[in-house]
Amino acid sequence: MADPDTTADTALRVGAVFREEHGRLLAALVHRFGDLDLAEEVASEAVEAALRHWPVDGVPDRPGAWLLTTARRRALDRLRRDRTYADRLAILAVEAERSEPGPMPVGDDLPDDRLELFFACAHPALSPDDRIALILRCLAGLSTGEVARAFLVPHKTMAQRIVRAKNKIRGARIPFRVPRRDELPERLPVVLSAVYSIFTEGYAASSGDALLRLDLAVEAIRLARILHRLMPSEREVTGLLALILLVHARREARTDPTGALVLLADQDRARWDGPMIDEGRGLVGDALTGGRPGPYAVQAAIAAVHDESERADDTDWPQIVALYDVLGALAPSPIVTLNRAVAVAMRDGPAAGLAQLEDLAEEPSLREHHPYAAARAELLHRLGRHGEAAESYRRALDLAGTAPERRYLAMKLSEIDLQ
Repeated sequence: MADPDTTADTALRVGAVFREEHGRLLAALVHRFGDLDLAEEVASEAVEAALRHWPVDGVPDRPGAWLLTTARRRALDRLRRDRTYADRLAILAVEAERSEPGPMPVGDDLPDDRLELFFACAHPALSPDDRIALILRCLAGLSTGEVARAFLVPHKTMAQRIVRAKNKIRGARIPFRVPRRDELPERLPVVLSAVYSIFTEGYAASSGDALLRLDLAVEAIRLARILHRLMPSEREVTGLLALILLVHARREARTDPTGALVLLADQDRARWDGPMIDEGRGLVGDALTGGRPGPYAVQAAIAAVHDESERADDTDWPQIVALYDVLGALAPSPIVTLNRAVAVAMRDGPAAGLAQLEDLAEEPSLREHHPYAAARAELLHRLGRHGEAAESYRRALDLAGTAPERRYLAMKLSEIDLQ
């Protein structure tokens, strides 16, 4: 019998491998068998097999390859046993062959199985939100709760949305295939949104003991770089890459040596990644050149203004507010309005920012969004309205998902209690 400590360590290793390999594993299985449900099921079975065998046989040198081989065998066994399943997959394969005019020329192929599947899941038969939800849950490996946070919707709503998207794919017999070159621009916004959501979850995790999930952030940057190589003339692709580089450049300064949260205004800017900022600033220029900018380009410009300031006090808040005005016209959302209100508070004072935040008080998507409550608490605190500030900090503390965020909010609450 395996040692319990060894078994526990192996379970942690399996979990780490699965998180790292999940998207690639699922993409390879869907590419081979053309069925998302089958791919998810046999991927889970492969993990269960690893939990049984690895404590006894040891973790293989190439754990991802081991999982893929095991999952493929399980899928083939399933198809041999289930004739109906096999027949349905055969029909999907025929339909995919008929609908696909042939592979892209060599050199134009999407250079990553997962990115290929991102575009395949961005099928126009699905609603835009359903496409993104499906990509994030099934291909990016985010939990349903993490996807729900990205959309600012309840967990149950997101679970239903993902099931609906999968049922739509099955019922409409949508084939998983590489889109034609002329289909890529239509599907690109969904893929960009998915990549950015992966980065957001990596840079500001929705739950857990750590504020950052660097594996997700790095993976999003890798995918964005692939997209940029594939579509260098697409300005929003350039804007997305610029945005995530300019934000990721601050990663080392976001926490102190104990892992505690450090807000942007208090960060040691000497710890920011200078070469990454320079690369991002160069890309911002490309993204803003050649006509009306897109939302990612404008967000990247906002990030660049922050990164160009040597000190927090030097930040050009009037320019940031003006950029948020442009962003609000291009892509209005409660989050954009929230961020603009914070910028107005920095430009015109806390009372001006609070007035705009109060206008969002009844916005349903922000009721469970702890940054709204935290921003409101900070402005109330600056205005000396300590009782109301404490109430908002308690609300933010109840909603915060990660331990560093909760510790920071608890500290701010204790400061008010002492006054």
